[in-house]
Amino acid sequence: MYVEALSAHPLEVDAAELYGEPDGYLDPATGDLLSEPRGAAKAVYRVALDPGDGAYLLPYAAVQRDRSPWDTSFAATGEMRQQFYPDASRIFEEIDRYGIDEYGHNNLLGSIADYDFVRAAPSGGYTKGLPAEARTDLGEGDIAPEALGEDFFPYKPVRREPALPTLARLTNCVARTLDGAEYDGAIWLEGSPTAEETIYWLNLLIDTRTPIVANSSQYPHGVIGNDGNHNLIQAARYIASRVWEDDSGVDRVGAVMVQNGQIFTSREVQKADARPGGYIATGGHGGIVGNTVWDPVLSFVPVARHTHRSAVRLSELPDTVPGVRAAGWGPAAVDVTIKDGDGYLLPDAMPKVTVSRYTNFGADDFSDTVDGEVEVLARIRANLARYPLAGFVAEGSSPYAGLYESLLAAMKLAVAHGFPVVAVGRGGGGYVSRYGGQGGLFVTGGNLTAPKARMLLMACLLKFGALPPALDPANPTPAELDAVRAKVVLYQQVFDSH
Repeated sequence: MYVEALSAHPLEVDAAELYGEPDGYLDPATGDLLSEPRGAAKAVYRVALDPGDGAYLLPYAAVQRDRSPWDTSFAATGEMRQQFYPDASRIFEEIDRYGIDEYGHNNLLGSIADYDFVRAAPSGGYTKGLPAEARTDLGEGDIAPEALGEDFFPYKPVRREPALPTLARLTNCVARTLDGAEYDGAIWLEGSPTAEETIYWLNLLIDTRTPIVANSSQYPHGVIGNDGNHNLIQAARYIASRVWEDDSGVDRVGAVMVQNGQIFTSREVQKADARPGGYIATGGHGGIVGNTVWDPVLSFVPVARHTHRSAVRLSELPDTVPGVRAAGWGPAAVDVTIKDGDGYLLPDAMPKVTVSRYTNFGADDFSDTVDGEVEVLARIRANLARYPLAGFVAEGSSPYAGLYESLLAAMKLAVAHGFPVVAVGRGGGGYVSRYGGQGGLFVTGGNLTAPKARMLLMACLLKFGALPPALDPANPTPAELDAVRAKVVLYQQVFDSH
């Protein structure tokens, strides 16, 4: 039999120069195997199958340029193939074709719904571009050559992390896709270490009345023990079940993450271990609202505001907010435009929020002065130069967000420069008391973990802008501190309800 060359993965064609020559070219009209390409003939590998060998998947027949086998993702020359997919269409096709349930049924995704595939921040990319007629996603037109680490972000064999502007672009992509479209829901796919942050961000920013479900896979697609395929099917079942809807047919749960039969709220979900079932609910007070082992069911409905009820959703954000820039005499208030003419986020205006962590024995010495907190001081200077919207999450002792004196002084200095500070406890296991708010100068983060508090503070900065800076941040006046407290109240109201 003949196997079409470069068909085992949608991005094999993108690295075609790394592969050896095919065994021939199959003429679809005559069935003849040609030695040279001609007309519509397809490049193929010739494979002999013996029924006596038993059942098996088609063998992988491609080789490298030097005819050596592909044992890793890297060629003998050190050049790399991509493992991840440019969109999820091939994954869905393989699940429907190869996956079966306990009753022997296949077509496990296609029997539930029809799907469109959107490349918001893909993990695989077309480094040579792709013509429009070859696209498998919802986009239109040719895809220009894409750059690793700018247009697509693989997890391995070479890892590239998305930057802050990517968050604006993916937010806009999701918002445009769901705005006015008659979708029953959306499934967000991302690597297991980081999906929890993105899905919470979408829960805050996306103004949709339909569910958004995040899925990850602890083990790669196609390997023994893979959990991701099952998670995808359960996510589709959750959306199709409509267990999430209220009496008026709109989502009452908000964005969730479905992993290994459990439905986690986006606010509380966290990866704890690199294995199927390795997700936990943080905060100590719920977070797993139901399961999808059989028919999806809910145990309770969370009260935190979300999606179409969120106070910081995209449609509720102003076009311009106050920010802070360095001036000759100190920090000065400036106007920051955060949206374009169509109401979508400007990538260059995204807030920069830094997490500063308390550790025991963390102070340099016994002076208790801010001078030893060089990381915070450097970040304040960088924010004044580059990020007019910025802030800090102070992760203190659990659960009261206690900080040693020099770090506390540095956080107060950040506040006086106009950068809001959110106090959270290490691990997100309990609620931060009002004492952690330092007399109203800090926002208290409840039982949020530091990464989730960071996402919510970024959203608040887009909603309210910076705090009013003091003329002399090292010596703020009582009136200036009162102005800070008055604005912190706005942030606190959002943190208490989201």
